[in-house]
Amino acid sequence: MTRIAHIRTRLAAIAAALLITAGATGSAAALGDWAPGTARGQREAAALTGTAKLYRPVGDDITFTFDAHLAAKDTMDPEQAYGTFRFRHVFPNGTSGWAEGSVDCPVTGGKVAVVTGVITATDIGIEGRRVGMSVHDLGNHDRLGYS
Repeated sequence: MTRIAHIRTRLAAIAAALLITAGATGSAAALGDWAPGTARGQREAAALTGTAKLYRPVGDDITFTFDAHLAAKDTMDPEQAYGTFRFRHVFPNGTSGWAEGSVDCPVTGGKVAVVTGVITATDIGIEGRRVGMSVHDLGNHDRLGYS
């Protein structure tokens, strides 16, 4: 396992609402009863939207932004997802890297969301790579994982 896999992450600040919905158990509160890609009055099957900032003890500054959606009509086919993700990692020495990509599968359950996608633009040479991110909504002490 890599060092990253062993590091416990912690969301210290949330710059925008972090929204996790799951099938019939929740709704996109920030979006009301309607969201892009769904019929008026119909709830999304899954969504993860917002920005999260990670702070590491060694001084790294990592920011993730999500805008991932799955329409209610596609509940049984999460590959019909749409949306984007972006992340930026600034190291203590001032160097940084960023990447953005297209979401291809969001899955939610309870207060956990997992989003996968492919990087479409980057300044660190990882275009075309598949990545995964997970968020566990614990109120004021959320968790974020990525690979």
